Amino acid sequence: MAKQVPTSRLARGTKLGAVAAGTVLRTQRTRLSMRGRSEAVRAKMAEESMLRTTEQVVMVLGTMKGVAMKLGQMMSVLDLDLVPEEHRERFQKRLAVLRNAAPTVSFESMRQVIEEDFDQPLDRIFAEFEPEPIAAASIGQVYRATLHDGRVVAVKVQYPGIDIAVRADLKNLTMFRKVLQSAMPWVTPAVLDELRLNMESELDYQAEAATQSQIAELYAGHPFIAVPRSLPELSTTRVLVSEYLAGSGFDEIRTLPRADRDRVGEIIYRFYVGSLFTFNEFCGDPHPGNVLLAEDGRVGFLDFGLFNRMDVDHVEFEKICLRAAAEERAEDLRELMIQRGVIDSPQEIGAEECLEYVLSASEWCLTDEELTITPELASGAFLLAVDPRASEFAGMKQQNLPPEHLFSRRADFLTFGMLGQLEATANWHKVAREWLYDEAPVTELGVAHHRWLAETRPPQRLPAAKSRTRRPRS
Repeated sequence: MAKQVPTSRLARGTKLGAVAAGTVLRTQRTRLSMRGRSEAVRAKMAEESMLRTTEQVVMVLGTMKGVAMKLGQMMSVLDLDLVPEEHRERFQKRLAVLRNAAPTVSFESMRQVIEEDFDQPLDRIFAEFEPEPIAAASIGQVYRATLHDGRVVAVKVQYPGIDIAVRADLKNLTMFRKVLQSAMPWVTPAVLDELRLNMESELDYQAEAATQSQIAELYAGHPFIAVPRSLPELSTTRVLVSEYLAGSGFDEIRTLPRADRDRVGEIIYRFYVGSLFTFNEFCGDPHPGNVLLAEDGRVGFLDFGLFNRMDVDHVEFEKICLRAAAEERAEDLRELMIQRGVIDSPQEIGAEECLEYVLSASEWCLTDEELTITPELASGAFLLAVDPRASEFAGMKQQNLPPEHLFSRRADFLTFGMLGQLEATANWHKVAREWLYDEAPVTELGVAHHRWLAETRPPQRLPAAKSRTRRPRS
């Protein structure tokens, strides 16, 4: 029987500490054995040493679950130049384990969680319950079951003791950073602070069920977005029951013809990014395990443990900044960021540097041209934005993104990473103009989406903004 998730801070810290120590010793041994070797051999040995270290980090992340696995899921979306190009496919397969992992906790242990929360036997709650999980999440597993009224449902169950494990992870974040940065240089204090603020909220499935119910109602009748309804009356702190949505997973979507992948990519972009500017709320956890292609062609979105509602003023600030960057109004952008407190030391950061920093992360959706997003493109933009000290924009190390905007940027980058995995192609700026400038849609999906908006709710947007169109750079 597989071991249970280790829950003590010491036990979980020791696992990461062992990786760190092993990395140091391995590096020392590698350096010693390099003496007298040719440059080519030394490069090969260094590469193999790095691969072993990184794969060990992946293995530990997968066995620990909790915050560590959440970091791993983020890493699985982005290549981040972790390994040489010829090894990336193999490494991505290892990372995929973190989002579609085989069960590591026995069904009997998971059954006990359900029966403890409901205070009654499993067969009193469900007519049928399949013991093999259909998916794995960072803090639980998902099963298929049938209610006594015949409805087929998905049942997400937390790993026993995961609440203790997550809180131990949160206390160990300093150690995580030291250990994991060797494989994930983007694990900055800001990233860890954001995880600390939001990760614990994922432990309350009852609250998530209420959120999912609201999102399902919001998107009811949508032509291409599907959010399965939760059943809050059958959900507890550790068990979430929702409608079962059949469909193809992300790995299958990646094998579809280009036109199909482009369609799914635009839908993903509209849901994870467009919803912020349309409804002032968004899901903060975009990753491949939370997306499937339903049999009727709609794209289904799952998992709403990390969901954020943003003040309309904050949303408007983001729109104004993106418009300034799209129109290359560098001085206006710099002044906006100074006033917002994003830039702490304005005397050290010029207008052009500020503009180039924003464009390094967002130019893909601010330039009027068709663009295929690749994993390398997504990863490069992510690294430049989250770790400017390692980039050409050294002055931007003074940037101080407020928490509400950091959360939305995280959603943007993870969405970008998913589009890179699909290698989706679109004129992303023309799609974005719908919410940045309140312009009429130009894609088939956009027309269908706006028709649905008009039918389901009265207009709530601000007047359209006037702008120049950003053209491709020569």
